[in-house]
Amino acid sequence: MSTVRVERQGALLILRLDKSRGNAIDEALVDDLSRACHEAGQDDGVRGVLLASAHPKLFCPGLDLVTLYACDRPTMESFTGKFAAMIWTLYDLRKPVVAAIAGHAVAGGCVLALTADYRMLRRGAQIGLNEVKVGVPLPWSVAILLRSSVSPGALARVALLGRNFADDEALAAGLADELVGGEDFEQQCLARLEEFAEKDPRALATTKAYLRAEALREMRAHERERVQDFLDGWFSEATRQRLKQTIESLSKKSPPAS
Repeated sequence: MSTVRVERQGALLILRLDKSRGNAIDEALVDDLSRACHEAGQDDGVRGVLLASAHPKLFCPGLDLVTLYACDRPTMESFTGKFAAMIWTLYDLRKPVVAAIAGHAVAGGCVLALTADYRMLRRGAQIGLNEVKVGVPLPWSVAILLRSSVSPGALARVALLGRNFADDEALAAGLADELVGGEDFEQQCLARLEEFAEKDPRALATTKAYLRAEALREMRAHERERVQDFLDGWFSEATRQRLKQTIESLSKKSPPAS
């Protein structure tokens, strides 16, 4: 079963994350989202993409620690390569993408949201990157994505302090473009996406490619040489202990998914 539901609404396509453990990112989700994004890019009938979640209170909590903690270094290196390629695929999509962040989007969930052209955040939902709190550096492509997405004055608070942001603070940091309240959250997100999709597709695609070309070149040029920095952090003794404690805490809150 796919971890990403593909729903069509006329010329708009909804890529809806729908995985157990609240859309925690594992290899299956990376593969499914990459494939769905590639297919959307090849479909001339798709004028815009909405990145959304099937879980009403959670967009995505980041990496699936329960699964990935057990990986050895070569397996984790392979996963990080696929994760980076997924970021490139999402960021390079030549169609407008709106992220409908109805619930919390932290760590890797925030990364997914940052690949979008426009991020709509439900009031009360939190968004942020907590990697430094866990004990790992931001992966190279994530660091470039972040630098290209948020205001320079917010980089220290987002990347180095690892804070989560909500409401007006998320807007001020550049993690969100619009706050949305009310019961019709997704309909408001689709309406904003429709505004993008009404534009000339060639003009929009070309302009988007120009705006993102430099960041994409930088991501692709240095990801492989920087991945060991991330892996050194992931497999350090202190980080392994923090990961283990986090997993134990999660298992107490809810039983592992079957």
